[in-house]
Amino acid sequence: MSGTKKETGFSFTIDGVEVTAYAGQTIMEAADEAGVYIPRLCDHEGLRHQGSCRVCTVKAGGRSVSACTQPAAPGQAVESETPHLNKMRRDLVEMLFHEGNHLCPICEASGNCELQAMAYRLDMTEATKFPYLEPCRAVDASHPDIALDTNRCISCGRCIRASQDVDGKGVFGYVGRGIHRRVAVNGANLADTDAAVTDNAMSDEVCPVGCIIRKRVGFVTPIGEREFDKGIIGHNIEEKRK
Repeated sequence: MSGTKKETGFSFTIDGVEVTAYAGQTIMEAADEAGVYIPRLCDHEGLRHQGSCRVCTVKAGGRSVSACTQPAAPGQAVESETPHLNKMRRDLVEMLFHEGNHLCPICEASGNCELQAMAYRLDMTEATKFPYLEPCRAVDASHPDIALDTNRCISCGRCIRASQDVDGKGVFGYVGRGIHRRVAVNGANLADTDAAVTDNAMSDEVCPVGCIIRKRVGFVTPIGEREFDKGIIGHNIEEKRK
């Protein structure tokens, strides 16, 4: 970290824990560096912040804000791990399950899925109160190396930002509005695009669920060695405080 940033450092608190931030950092960026985990689904390291999933909502100065887009401020008192905020997060995650078709026991992403892991972290372990929408979306297996199952898509936009900003391609984009908004490809199907399995947008880390599937590698990681078999989602950030 540069000397300039050190000179501009300031402190604020998250749930009473003092955190150091630097000019230009968001609440989430400062929290991550300090080992304080704030739940998130649409945000991903290396991609521009979007603030759409609202799972990272915190209270700052008495207002509800998305931690991934809200700048940190000197002396700010931020609340994150409160019963009210965690209930709201659990409701959001429940709605994501009910808006798609998430069959965890047979999904290639099980154990590596951030949506599934977030549900466990937020104690979503039983039937929920929202009706299942049960969409029926065709799987696009036209590409020789990649398949898309948008029944699992949570519209986080991570593939869109990765394709546009990192790969410089724009393979993915949103179409429709409101409840009808969905992620689509810029061609009749994925085979009509310039998508490649080596694209950042197609990496295991970018899609938080099992929507983008790299062919011929399904279920390659045995149970016990999958990402969230090793610890609850966010453990890699929280371990910085130990």
